[in-house]
Amino acid sequence: MPTFALMSEKQKAGFVSIIGKPNAGKSTLLNALIGMKFAIATSKVQTTRHRIMGIVIHKEAQLIFSDTPGIIQPHYKLQERMMDQVRESLEDADILILLLDVTDPEMTDEVRSALERSPAEHKLLVVNKVDRSDQEQVFALIDKVKEQYKFDGVLAISALEKFNTNQLLDLLAELCPEHPYYYPEDQLTDKPERFFMSEMIREKILLHYRKEIPYSVEVVVEEFKEEPQLVRISATIFTERKSQKGILIGEGGSGLKRVGTEARKDMEEFLGKKVFLQLFVKVREQWRNNESLLRKFGYGDPN
Repeated sequence: MPTFALMSEKQKAGFVSIIGKPNAGKSTLLNALIGMKFAIATSKVQTTRHRIMGIVIHKEAQLIFSDTPGIIQPHYKLQERMMDQVRESLEDADILILLLDVTDPEMTDEVRSALERSPAEHKLLVVNKVDRSDQEQVFALIDKVKEQYKFDGVLAISALEKFNTNQLLDLLAELCPEHPYYYPEDQLTDKPERFFMSEMIREKILLHYRKEIPYSVEVVVEEFKEEPQLVRISATIFTERKSQKGILIGEGGSGLKRVGTEARKDMEEFLGKKVFLQLFVKVREQWRNNESLLRKFGYGDPN
């Protein structure tokens, strides 16, 4: 990882990992802190599969955020790879944010274990979704968790409404260690544009399909070709069974057309150009337990 010369004595840089249960609002918080939509966010659990880094400079501190999959007990190899990414983010973190949903506040054993084994120098308790609760509930939750764990800071926020997110940035900048910037000042993420295009497609599948379909698919961008006024994108949606392929495509291709139309609009907003999008659907049986396919889909080898 490249480092750059220290520009001033006040310059800081640090890695901030956001952990919590599925649906705690981690991706929504990342988007609010960065100031644009990097991570897809839906009401379905396990929306986030990859560790996504978002980079922002606030008060001369370069804060490198990691949005991670919700912490679970894995049941197949894909989930194992997802939890590997959580472990990596814990090891890297200078600052750890424990994000709790005030409407679903109980910590699982897996979340407790992650919090306890994190070597981060600073740990923050952040209670999310306060717009859906009241002060009594928020304060009761904070008091309960503080009885069990020590934190360097506590904050109540609404990531969706961006309530207190600037205050969180202020606190993170204050705790951030002195260090030269890890990334160029204009870099916003570690992921290529192809990654975000595939995530936009997967988001639409999460939004429009139920039961096992959203969890049985993976999206791979096969072609990303930039022209002066147009970006040509070809992507394949992989699923585990022929029956799922039929459901995804829909009658007369209506399902796939809806996914493509909505994803294309997001892509055009993200890229600032017109997009020509082609979608294909292929079957790869049991891909979620296939090490070779998981590597192809960007999940890497087990630690």
